[in-house]
Amino acid sequence: MNIGKTLTAVIGGLLGAGLALAAMTSAAVAGEPDVPRMVSLGGSCANCQLSGRNLAGAKFIGANFNGASLVASNLEGAMFFGSEFVGADLSRANLGRSACMGANFTYADLSGASLHGVRAMGANFSGGNLTRAVLDGSSLQGSNFAHTQAEGASFDHAVLVGADLAMSQLSRANFHNARLDAADLRGANLQGADFQGARMFQTVLLGADLSGARNLTQAQLDQACTNSSTRLPRGLASRGCHGIVVKAPVHVVIRTPTPPAPPPPPR
Repeated sequence: MNIGKTLTAVIGGLLGAGLALAAMTSAAVAGEPDVPRMVSLGGSCANCQLSGRNLAGAKFIGANFNGASLVASNLEGAMFFGSEFVGADLSRANLGRSACMGANFTYADLSGASLHGVRAMGANFSGGNLTRAVLDGSSLQGSNFAHTQAEGASFDHAVLVGADLAMSQLSRANFHNARLDAADLRGANLQGADFQGARMFQTVLLGADLSGARNLTQAQLDQACTNSSTRLPRGLASRGCHGIVVKAPVHVVIRTPTPPAPPPPPR
């Protein structure tokens, strides 16, 4: 059966006031398991329940999903331009190949989530939970991961140039062939992290704990910025910062604005 027409709908009362859903379906034969579609979400859906939903390819444009539950949802190839996901639960969600430029995931739970191949330049993940999250092959230039819990996370072949990972918990993280040039890892816990093939030109490691780090070489450290408070595996030495000017960290945390007070009751 052909479905070649545009549908406009609201997802069963789950998308709060002001949330628009535009679904475009293409021709499909009856019995096919899935119909290709494009979903656009805007407006406000704070604290709404969308766990387990198939929202592959959805567009979140200027939307407010603060506190929303998207546990184990399929968001592969989605776009999150200028949208808010502060404190949202995206644990075990699939965000593979999504575009998250400028999105705000502050304090969000992304534990066990798949973010392989995401484009998240300038996105804010600060204070969030990325434990065992997979960010392999992702573009994360200039993103904010400060104060995150990311034990066992994988950044294989990820581009983290200029990213802020200061004070993050990154023990046993995988940085195979990652680009960490000019990234800020000061004060980070990197015990047991794997740096095989990682690029670390001007990477800031002041006060970082790299004890037990795997596949870390002196050549990598010689290009990075370390000091006497940087904890290194036995046999490796700190060589200083080689003229690198280290600026004070700037952690920008976007907070949800406080709603206005209700008007006084009529007299």
